[in-house]
Amino acid sequence: METESEPYVRLASLRQLHQVMADMNTARSLADTLQSVADGVVNALGYEMAAVNLVRPDGDLVVAAFSGNSAAEALITGRVGSRDAWERRLGMGECWGDLVFIPHTEGWVLDDDDVPQWFTDGPAPRFEDEWHPSDRLFAPMYTPGVPGGSRGELLGVISVDRPRNGRLPGAWGREALQMYAFQAAIAISNARLRSNMQRALVRLEREQQALRASEESFRQAFEYAPSGMAIAELGGEQHGRILRTNDALCRLLGRPASAMRRYSFSDLVHPEDIGTLLRTSAEGGRAELRLGRRDGSYVWVSLRNSVVADAADGPRFLLTHVEDIEERKRRELQLAHRASHDSLTGLPNSAELRSRLAARLCRRPAHALESLDAAYGHPSAFDGPTGHGFDFAPDAETYDGYDHHVHTVAPEGEQDDGTKGLAVLFCDLDGFKSINDRFGHNAGDAVLIEVARRLSQGVRDGDTVARLGGDEFVILADGLGRADAQDLAVRLRNEIIQPIRAEGRAVRVGASFGIGWAHCGMTADEVLKSADERMYVEKRSRPKQHRRAG
Repeated sequence: METESEPYVRLASLRQLHQVMADMNTARSLADTLQSVADGVVNALGYEMAAVNLVRPDGDLVVAAFSGNSAAEALITGRVGSRDAWERRLGMGECWGDLVFIPHTEGWVLDDDDVPQWFTDGPAPRFEDEWHPSDRLFAPMYTPGVPGGSRGELLGVISVDRPRNGRLPGAWGREALQMYAFQAAIAISNARLRSNMQRALVRLEREQQALRASEESFRQAFEYAPSGMAIAELGGEQHGRILRTNDALCRLLGRPASAMRRYSFSDLVHPEDIGTLLRTSAEGGRAELRLGRRDGSYVWVSLRNSVVADAADGPRFLLTHVEDIEERKRRELQLAHRASHDSLTGLPNSAELRSRLAARLCRRPAHALESLDAAYGHPSAFDGPTGHGFDFAPDAETYDGYDHHVHTVAPEGEQDDGTKGLAVLFCDLDGFKSINDRFGHNAGDAVLIEVARRLSQGVRDGDTVARLGGDEFVILADGLGRADAQDLAVRLRNEIIQPIRAEGRAVRVGASFGIGWAHCGMTADEVLKSADERMYVEKRSRPKQHRRAG
């Protein structure tokens, strides 16, 4: 660049400066922009060498670009100078506007600091404005500040060495370098912004690709899962409404996906299991219940919930995993049935009989409860253990079930007084041992099976027929008076004495019935013992030849 003493600036120089500025602002990357800044100082401003020292995130400055001397470039590019050393340099010497000039007479004190630098040889200057090899000129670059206000933060420093004309830059040259540093700071800031935006776009694209891949993975896992999957609304007016189901769930319930979107799980659950569903929590909730199929049947399933949250709005959807457990439930019911039922006849066994009987009986005798009712009012009037102001709190053992229990009472006396109670009919077969002895146990088993069938057909729905063991059976029939119970015993005896086909021959057995009555205050064993004793009384009272018909 020509000195300011010339009355004009050559058009070729302006063209060259324009091209440098264009290259600096259109560089494709931050590294290219930094190199364009360094090259512009050499090519357009007329300095032999230039270095661009860029401030790093930690505050120190690194030589990011160099131009003018390949040997010096290889020596110092990439080296780092501490921020303190640079602050010292920028705080000494002469200030030419924003430029800092440190003459050779002062610069010797900087020879041992950690700022990367190069050394040039040459003769001592002969004139006052001649450049000395040890002179230093720095052009700080600041981020654009507020118009009319203070300058921004330090972005970097352009170091220049030895103008080609060998003279110290005059006023015009100084201002040109200062303006160039200002424009370089803008170009570098823009390049950094573009670089950050490019990195952000790349990162965003990668995140979107990862999200798309994740969504595709979820879609495939959802759609092709071997067990049922559903997504439902969480909260709002449509809470619980099913939004999406996979093929496995549609096949399990026999319903198309379009139809499933009209329901919530509360619409599909078995009425007896609605409480279980409502008690199931959204996050990590599990439940075993029955869901309705399209054909009206129900299937046992295991539900497991997971909440799908939205980053902005929080929990949005409920992901429900539906597993078919029909086979397991069937096995469990079979095991439970085997544990509570007789393997030969299929009737409830002794343990199940005692359980059903005990469920009807509370520990306090019925007559004692009636006395309490008379003294303190109806049980339903109690409001807690001290209702009506009385300090009365029966212990839990004797008062068990009193508030919500329908007390079992028994007819009094031998005549029918109209009282309806829980009749316990103890049945013992007459002549069964001789069938086992004469025809074998297979014939005996066939007789027991047929007797069980006839007893079951001879009672009402809701009555219990159980096999107590051997050839003993028990019938629990609620809501009967004495005459009703006696009629039932006669009908059942008449059914039993009919011929039974066993092992290819017709055989007959008789039956003796003892009628006992259950009432609160008795145990199950006490009730059965009472009926058993009455059965033996009835058996002994009948002539042996009348105990069975043949």
